[in-house]
Amino acid sequence: MRGILETIGETPMITKLNMNSDCEGEICLKYERNNPGGSIKDRPAIYMINEAEKRGWLKPGGTIIESSSGNFGISLAMIGAAKGYKVIILVDPKTTPSNMSLLKSYGAEVIVVTEKDDCGSYHKTRISLANKMAKEIGNSFRPDQCFCLLNSEAHYKTTAREIMQDCSNDIAVIIAPVSTGGQLGGISKYLKEKIRDIKVVGVDAEGSVIFGGVPHSYRIPGIGLGWLPDNLQIKYIDEAYKISDEQAFFTARAFAKNEGILIGPSGGACILVALKFAQILKKNQKIVCMISDGGERYTSTLFNDDWMAGQGFDMKQKTDIDTVRNIAFHLQPYCFDKLSGPQRPACLEEDMQVPASTRLINEEIRKTNG
Repeated sequence: MRGILETIGETPMITKLNMNSDCEGEICLKYERNNPGGSIKDRPAIYMINEAEKRGWLKPGGTIIESSSGNFGISLAMIGAAKGYKVIILVDPKTTPSNMSLLKSYGAEVIVVTEKDDCGSYHKTRISLANKMAKEIGNSFRPDQCFCLLNSEAHYKTTAREIMQDCSNDIAVIIAPVSTGGQLGGISKYLKEKIRDIKVVGVDAEGSVIFGGVPHSYRIPGIGLGWLPDNLQIKYIDEAYKISDEQAFFTARAFAKNEGILIGPSGGACILVALKFAQILKKNQKIVCMISDGGERYTSTLFNDDWMAGQGFDMKQKTDIDTVRNIAFHLQPYCFDKLSGPQRPACLEEDMQVPASTRLINEEIRKTNG
């Protein structure tokens, strides 16, 4: 017998995909939809809230304030409902109607930030407002997923270890999406320490500048950022791929039709990269592909033909297995400087007034890690 929050983690590893040939590398999906909040974000969310309670930063009747395009906010809203906290989530226009409904269903107050930042996204404007509100509202806590290193530490201590157990330490490639850097950062650090020859691959959106490049707006939710996040150490990343909106959305749609598995757009992007490596590697070499959430949250967007057409997607795009595999085969890695990574904006943390709790935790973690 377990409480709802005790069911976080221990998600399934799915194999035997129709898109994956028997004579090539084996794709293994770490399917995070099975967390109670419906996504991988349950892991860092509960980890951060537990740490805040231990430190006395979050007391009974307190308020959790966070910037989130959807999944992390939903996880916090679920946890807040279970623990009796008020939750305020700052979202943006890319947040799906389904996610908005889920946030409100858990009792969260939702604020939609419509002002874009200098990268064409909403991250900086959302974060700045969340930090301002946290200063003004007493007995409140900002998990701060974009800057707080507890995000990657949660995946280092939980997700990465599960992956090792699921695959008996036999992994050739690990593929994960990147936004706040927590998932890819924690998993890459742990697996690089444990498996000498593993290849770590990051999947980003075209228009994001995590690995460098020119910023522009993009539609893929839950992926991409306007700077290199603190949670991601670029030295652990071997290759990076930038996936277009069209590639991510149509691969996810193809996956539903050909596999019977609903995934979100970030999952579509990662699957496409996994299919490329499957066609390169030999039989029995394992490719672990992170699937951050399910597709039910995108029925009004990704899986809605009218919405897709209204966004300018070519609805004549084929979604058969051969077409998707061919697109995957021709993907090319994005060139980035692995030694130093892209330059972060000067005074970024000061400009966005990163909370004192985040700065304190980060200092402690950096000292511990040397």
